Amino acid sequence: MGRFEHRVAIVTGAGSGIGRATALRLAREGARVVIADTSEAGLIETENRLPEGAECLRRVIDVADEDLVRELVDETMAGFGKIDVLCNVAGIASTGNGHPPVTANDRNEWDKVLSVNLIGTMLFIKHVAPHMQARKLGAIVNTASVAGIRSGAGGNAYSASKAGVINLTMTAACDLGNDNVRVNAVCPGLVETGMTRAVFDYARTHEKAHKLGSRCELRRYGDAEEIAAAILFFASDDASYITGQALPVDGGNTASLNLPGMKV
Repeated sequence: MGRFEHRVAIVTGAGSGIGRATALRLAREGARVVIADTSEAGLIETENRLPEGAECLRRVIDVADEDLVRELVDETMAGFGKIDVLCNVAGIASTGNGHPPVTANDRNEWDKVLSVNLIGTMLFIKHVAPHMQARKLGAIVNTASVAGIRSGAGGNAYSASKAGVINLTMTAACDLGNDNVRVNAVCPGLVETGMTRAVFDYARTHEKAHKLGSRCELRRYGDAEEIAAAILFFASDDASYITGQALPVDGGNTASLNLPGMKV
C-alpha cells in the first residue's frame, strides 16, 4: 500500500518539471490525481507517463482565473467525492529579459507574475480548503522558492511573489489548523525545469555549465524528483504534526551568506 492509496490529489503546473514529477510520484504511491496546467500537450505527456491503471483527471487551466479554479474543484468533487491533497506548483518566472533593478520594473510584468504565483495559489486554497475543512482532514503544499527568502535568486516580481507564497502559507496554516488542514511550502533552489531552461541553455552555450549549482553547499543543482520528494513528505501522514512551515530544498544554498565571490 502506498502512502496515498485511496487519496485524491490536485497538482497544478503538472505539465512539466516539478509539477509533473509530483503528479507521477503521487500516482505511483496510489493517489488518484487531478493534473492542471496551461499546456495541454504537457498534460498529455504527464498522463501518458502515469503508472498503468492510475486514475487521472486532466484539465487545461489558468490558475489566475477564479471561475476556472472553481470549476475544476467542483469537477474534482463530483468525480472523486473528496480532495485530500492540494499541491500548488504552477508558477512563472519574470517575463522580461534579465533582472532589471526595481527602478526599471514594468507594472504589467508584476501583475502577471503575482497573478499566477501568488493569486493563483490563494485561489486554489480558497476553493479547495472548505472541502478539507468539512472532513477535518487535508494537506496543502505550496511551491515557493529560495528567491522568496533572500535576494539573488530571481527578479523583483518573482522574488516578491514567492515571499508572498511563504507568508500565505503561514497565514493559511493559522486559518485552517483548527480543522486539521495542514499548509506547508517547499522552497526549491536551482532546478532544471521548463521555467529555468533559459538559464541552463545559456550556461551550456557559453561553456559555464560547470558553474550551475556551484554556489550551493552540495555544489550541484537539483532535480525535479528531489523537490517532489519533499512535497510528498509534507502531503503525507509522515508530516502530520507540521504546518505553517517553509522548507528550503536547495542543496544548502540558504545555509550561508552565499555572497558573490565567496565560493569557487
